[in-house]
Amino acid sequence: DVDPPIVSVSTTLRGANPRVMESAVTDVLEEELATLEGLRTMTSTSGEQSSNITLEFNLDRDIESAAQDVRDKVSRIRGRLPEEVEEPVISKQDADARPFMFIALVGDNYDLLQLTELADQVVKTRLQTIPGVGRADLRGERRYSMRIWLSASELAARGLTVQDVISAVRSRNVEVPAGRIESSRREFTVRSLGELKTPEEFSDLIISSVGGQTIRLRDVARVELGPENDRSAFRFNGRASVGVSIQRQSKANIVEIADAVRAALPEIQALLPEGVTLMSGYDQSIYVKRSIQEAEETLVLAAILVVVIIFLFLRNIRATIIPGLAIPTSIVGTFAIMAAFGFSINNLTLLALTLAIGIVVDDAIIVLENAYRHQEELGESPEVAAVEGTREIGFAVIATTISLVAVFTPLAFLKGATGRLFNEFGIAVAGAVVLSGLVALTLTPMLCAKILRVKAHRAMPSLTGRWSLKELYTTAEMRAYQVLERGFESLAGRYESVLRVALHHRVLVVSVFGALTVLAGFTFTRLKREFVPPEDRGGFQVSIVAPEGATLAYTDEYQRQVERILLDTPEVSSFITVIGMGGRVNSGFVFTRLTDWSDRKRNAQEIIQGVQPKMSQIPGIMAFANNPPAFGGYGQPVQFVVKHPDFDLLAMAMDTLVKRARQIPGLINVDSDLRVNKPELTVSFDRNRAEDLGVPVRDVATALQALLGSQRISTFTRNNELYDVIVQLSPEARATPSDMAGIQLRGRNGQLVQLSALAKVDEGAGPRQLNHFNRLRSSTLSAGLAPGFTLGEAIDSLNAVAREILPAGHSVSLAGESRELEESGGALYFAFILALIVVFMVLASQFESLVHPFTVLLAVPLAVSGALFTLFVANSTINLYSQIGMILLIGLVTKNSILLVEYANQLKERGRDTIAAVLESGRIRLRPILMTSVATIVGALPIALGLGAGSESRTPLGYAIVGGVFFSTALTLFLVPTAYVLLDHLASRFSRRRVREVPSPVMLGAE
Repeated sequence: DVDPPIVSVSTTLRGANPRVMESAVTDVLEEELATLEGLRTMTSTSGEQSSNITLEFNLDRDIESAAQDVRDKVSRIRGRLPEEVEEPVISKQDADARPFMFIALVGDNYDLLQLTELADQVVKTRLQTIPGVGRADLRGERRYSMRIWLSASELAARGLTVQDVISAVRSRNVEVPAGRIESSRREFTVRSLGELKTPEEFSDLIISSVGGQTIRLRDVARVELGPENDRSAFRFNGRASVGVSIQRQSKANIVEIADAVRAALPEIQALLPEGVTLMSGYDQSIYVKRSIQEAEETLVLAAILVVVIIFLFLRNIRATIIPGLAIPTSIVGTFAIMAAFGFSINNLTLLALTLAIGIVVDDAIIVLENAYRHQEELGESPEVAAVEGTREIGFAVIATTISLVAVFTPLAFLKGATGRLFNEFGIAVAGAVVLSGLVALTLTPMLCAKILRVKAHRAMPSLTGRWSLKELYTTAEMRAYQVLERGFESLAGRYESVLRVALHHRVLVVSVFGALTVLAGFTFTRLKREFVPPEDRGGFQVSIVAPEGATLAYTDEYQRQVERILLDTPEVSSFITVIGMGGRVNSGFVFTRLTDWSDRKRNAQEIIQGVQPKMSQIPGIMAFANNPPAFGGYGQPVQFVVKHPDFDLLAMAMDTLVKRARQIPGLINVDSDLRVNKPELTVSFDRNRAEDLGVPVRDVATALQALLGSQRISTFTRNNELYDVIVQLSPEARATPSDMAGIQLRGRNGQLVQLSALAKVDEGAGPRQLNHFNRLRSSTLSAGLAPGFTLGEAIDSLNAVAREILPAGHSVSLAGESRELEESGGALYFAFILALIVVFMVLASQFESLVHPFTVLLAVPLAVSGALFTLFVANSTINLYSQIGMILLIGLVTKNSILLVEYANQLKERGRDTIAAVLESGRIRLRPILMTSVATIVGALPIALGLGAGSESRTPLGYAIVGGVFFSTALTLFLVPTAYVLLDHLASRFSRRRVREVPSPVMLGAE
């Protein structure tokens, strides 16, 4: 789980604009929350009536303790917040986190008020009890409320103000316990029934009775049972409905929660009336489960291919069984290790196990091949061959195992999401490798002694007469054996001849190595960078932005045009539409679900490229289709944050930056979250005039909030549920700015005063929302990526533009996927270099030499070169997965070098000269080197082929492993022996020179 611990604080202040929310709420909370332990970033959004603060903690921070610390901090400064502010809501998830599932309630014979009541009382309450569910929120809801629509003209005609109405409702709509009556034997609870329940009862409520004239609420207002909020909309496949969005708690398992939700839906459906249907509109867990299924199938395919390759090399079923048993033994043992560390079966651990398939057989193959050679060439018995063969090769097995495990040691130093990913991957692979080493030194020799037998060379049976099936099989096996054996002997002979030539042209070989390394460095500079490759997640999202000041009806009208485009797209199986999330009626989202991966020819990215041009032609809105980001949220992959203390200067800088960013060819859907063009009315008070008229400014602000801000003034009961009573001017009385001038206020002497007598109303523009990044005022430029343009290129381009145009005092940061890319790059390079150092130290201690480790590690540049060349040819990128592959290559390719160097050392100890030892080491170790390398390549081949859901992220790792091992194996067989001879001669020459420099005993005596 790479999701960081996240706690959000959401606060509501009715009627407040973004600037008031920022100064009165957000700034106060941020000042206190900034001192939290383990806080990584703090971002906030101050919008109309709402403040959302998102606190992201370090990965090692416990979410429960972090949430408790946040509660304590908020409680401490609660008294510094405005009295009218609602209680802050503290949640253990991002306030803008992406819901992983949407449930739609559809009923043609039910209106949205009725559907909302069912969704709230039946569906939401049960979903919230499911373990792991962080929030279940209604979307497009129309919650019941008693709406009191005031008439400004009728109030004025009767000499009343909004405060008179509010006071009357509050004083006359009450139900309070009045105590109890009790005798010696009985007791009664007394309830005073003063609560109003129907629109008729509220309409009859007396507001004023002066001079025999009774004024009821119906005289100055229209009362109806209506929606509390009609500033949002939700549709399922174009049908109006009520949605329930489900967000998971931080650290919760998405698959387990989704399974629990789906299991609960039939039970919930049974509680709903006939004609109301629950529909699953969007489910992110489908992709997660499918990608895990594909990873499991890839693992099985890799195991089958590796066993087939072993059989082709050994041509013997008994011999194939021996290394084949290393696969289930090591993999099952790795499951135990994963359980001990608390890891789950996920895409990354399955990917690690798939790669391990080709690795865990290596040590067993090496031991098996050496025992087989001892039987065949030295004529030893199976028991002796197993013991002697294992003793001879044991050092190499231990060295290769420790070297591969040592590669993952630096991963413990990595922090953040990258470190968490590497930890799970590395421990899974390292655990499998350790177990395979134990199997190779214990189980494999035992099996070699018990079942491995060298077949005697027999004459080919005659082709005359009738053959039995056994004879046919035997003949076919012998023919295959002879053909493959002759082919391998021919290959070994050619290799020895070429190696002999290479050893006599050592400078040329080293020069070629240097040239390849330089070419690889050039290739690295040409490769593009991204955090993770875009994946086909089985769906995509469309973001819609209407002009500032647009109404819900305006946004809804144009969003229906987007829906028509999706309905005409054959790969789209269903979609949900959400308008007004976060209270922004000028923005909306469409979440699409595509048909199954096997049922369509186009992937998600290609479908997006098909619909985007059509959406771009819709006038009046901006519609962006894009893949869901890798780490949740609704944001696009490019998140470029600019910070400055002054929002006006920041807005000017962002306008320029957005214009320049739209000129970058690879960026699409460029937008900024800082807009100061939202129509706004500013009320300026003449304080002296207000004082003369006896109208306190606070009373004016309170009256405006009640009349224009849909103020909750009381409650009522319906079907045993409590709902709000809301007072507001009728829509026709607040349709234009001039309507505000006639609002009546009561002065100190009881006289009515019009707002125009003490205040001036000006039209202007203000911000839609005000954002902070680590307490600094900020704005985020977001953008999508055109096909072929990577996140790394986008960040580099924006950094260059920012350096050119941003005035002094502005600073930049990255957010979302962009930040993860920036932070992961340096960490991965550090891990690669540290892995090289650790492996060198391990090899130096094993070989007791500083020369041989250097010789062994010469295979690493070749492997990295092969990986880079393969990525370039495949048009892939440098990303998190390809970098994992390159670090893994350090341990993989040193195996071949260790086999060559270790056996050459043995031969030299037996008296062979350096060149003869190297030639024989190459000839003897050629077969196990080829077998282990081909097994590793074949094990990684299903990953590189990229089959099924989620394969887009796995393929770069497969490219790196396949290309790196192939290239390194082909060249290591020549470079390592050449370097061994060259360094041995240099060491001998250095030793002879030191001997000449040391004075002889005779000379010392003479002195």
